[in-house]
Amino acid sequence: MILVTLGTQDKDFSRLLKVLDKEIEKGHIKEKVIVQSGNTKYKSDNMEIFDFVSNKKLEELISESRLIITHGGVGSILSALKNNKKVIATPRLAKYKEHHNDHQKQIVKEFAKRGYILELKDFNKIEKVLEKSKVFKPKKYTSNTKNMVNMIDDYIKEDNHISWVNKFKSMFLYLLFGFLTTVINIVAFYLLDKVFNNIYISNIIAWIISVAFAFITNKLLVFESKSMDNKLVFKESVLFIFFRVLSLLIEMVLLGLLVKTLFVDKIVSKVITNIVVIILNYIFSKLIIFKNNK
Repeated sequence: MILVTLGTQDKDFSRLLKVLDKEIEKGHIKEKVIVQSGNTKYKSDNMEIFDFVSNKKLEELISESRLIITHGGVGSILSALKNNKKVIATPRLAKYKEHHNDHQKQIVKEFAKRGYILELKDFNKIEKVLEKSKVFKPKKYTSNTKNMVNMIDDYIKEDNHISWVNKFKSMFLYLLFGFLTTVINIVAFYLLDKVFNNIYISNIIAWIISVAFAFITNKLLVFESKSMDNKLVFKESVLFIFFRVLSLLIEMVLLGLLVKTLFVDKIVSKVITNIVVIILNYIFSKLIIFKNNK
């Protein structure tokens, strides 16, 4: 039996499962294949797939398997090695939106270089790697392997091999599109106020325009929640609107306080309230709305 483990990473890794599916259809894999898919949503008639199970059940599957195919997660690799299993590991890649960066490439490469696992770099060569696994004799796992992996991980992070741009990518993009949303909001508010001469009516209409722009950019570009599942899109939409309404109410209260009570200029008040709102909306989107929907 071949066990495929994708860990608990919140990004999709169906790219690997599609390749394995094709290998089964071609007859290159004749054994039973069981997949722990985690947050990767994939359906197959050729493989038995489940998302998560208890640690005890996973240990049983690992023990029963002849070969383990996994991503470049340290935990997944170590679990297999501790059970003296043959391992084929392939890294998640940022260019396919499978991870925030490519640090798994270094992890897999280092394990393979030391003889613990087989590295799958090119999916077009998976048949050769599968054949090689039949005669591959991995170096026996020792307790200092974890220390070695921690050293690799520290090397990648501390020496800045993980781009600081990637680390804060969502924040940078949010600030960029948050700025554009604010500009749209303020410009619309300014123009509408000339028509209605009422800060509340103008603010509500400007809010509707800006919130539509914000939802599209937040979903697709900032938090990369690209699922087209109708239930998920509906859930995101409801949460997004709910928290935007909440932030609108906060904005209205602050705007009224600044303009009507403290007699601050309308546009200055609008800018101040938008700064507060943009911070709140980032927290809502990052922690609640688009969490794990990638």
